[in-house]
Amino acid sequence: MELTEEHRQFEAAIREFARRELAPEISARDRNSQPDPELFAKLASLGVPGVSIPQRYGGAGLDWIALGIACEELEYVDASCRTALSVHAGLCLTGIYQWGTEEQRQRLLRPLAEGRRQGCFALTEPDAGSDVRALSTRAIREGDAYRLRGQKVWISMGDLADTLLVFATVDPSLGLGGITAFAVDRAVAGPGLRTEPIHDKYGLRASDTAIVYLDDALVPASNRIGEEGEGFKVAMSCLDSGRYCVASGAAGTIRACLDLSVGYARQRQVQGVEIGRFQLVQQMIAGMARDYDIARLLWMRAGWLKNEGRRSSRESALAKWVNSERANRCADDALQVHGATGFSEECPAARYLRNSRATLIYEGTREVQTQLAAEYALGYREDRKVRCPLPGWPNEQASVPDGAGSPELRPPGAG
Repeated sequence: MELTEEHRQFEAAIREFARRELAPEISARDRNSQPDPELFAKLASLGVPGVSIPQRYGGAGLDWIALGIACEELEYVDASCRTALSVHAGLCLTGIYQWGTEEQRQRLLRPLAEGRRQGCFALTEPDAGSDVRALSTRAIREGDAYRLRGQKVWISMGDLADTLLVFATVDPSLGLGGITAFAVDRAVAGPGLRTEPIHDKYGLRASDTAIVYLDDALVPASNRIGEEGEGFKVAMSCLDSGRYCVASGAAGTIRACLDLSVGYARQRQVQGVEIGRFQLVQQMIAGMARDYDIARLLWMRAGWLKNEGRRSSRESALAKWVNSERANRCADDALQVHGATGFSEECPAARYLRNSRATLIYEGTREVQTQLAAEYALGYREDRKVRCPLPGWPNEQASVPDGAGSPELRPPGAG
């Protein structure tokens, strides 16, 4: 597909922003495991946090392709910045926009879309990752409020976020049918909400990752997103969008590896010959060029379906699976092209390799994505139309927004 002139201008603006604001400091921040506390404010200055949200809710009024462009361009320079955007725009805002009431979109969504508040997505627990059924955080109703009790872990931006989209069960005996979504305001939750940053990560060192402790954290009933028991559907629709952001970001890593390797292969000489002339080096670089074209097409196809208001669960999962795997492979090849230089942290390839490894785990492991691809191919899963809380996003003309009411994850062979 061809980008519109508006898309190209947006792409140029994000690319310049990343070059000017992110590139000079990312190596030092990664080396020192130092998230940038001003990062979100910098993104807000460009209108990026609500890029695909309609203007009447405080967003920029662009579309899913623009969000994908932002993710690719940010990850080309700094995967930690793309992570911040993914969890805010792809996970948190998606849930509130698709499943919130009109009053909640104005009260909760608007400050997030305008960039005045930062959001995150809190689903994973110490014993509940891919297996959402194992979720144990409780939501106990007390009049016009709920108290949340439990623990979340590996929550990207969890230590910095103002609004946490938290998933808890109102009744463990109901299984998935008890899971409910809540927009937790850090200021309102009181001392019952405590967050703690996770240190010594293998990758994404410049990204904020946290443990979230919920010890009777207070949440007004007016901040419940959707009805009681709809939380699993909310979470799955959010993950469709989160996977889309990871997939488009991974394309940025592939392009960064390609550009880095081409530059080095043209400059580095062995016995008076550029190493780019060597067949095995060419093979690795050719693979990067191939993988970038594939990655770009995959995320754009998913984005186009989203713009049309059509279900893209399969396409987003496939793009996330393929693009994250190829980004990790391209980063490994980029390090190899650089030889001993690549083995040093002074070479960005080492950072690309460490950061790309995370994309094979979060927003659904590569094994989960593999299972999804197989179940779609085998007919165990269908891209069927389902009840949706809000028609047509972002163009508000189509009938089925992406991911709403996604079918639950089933083990192979399950009905």
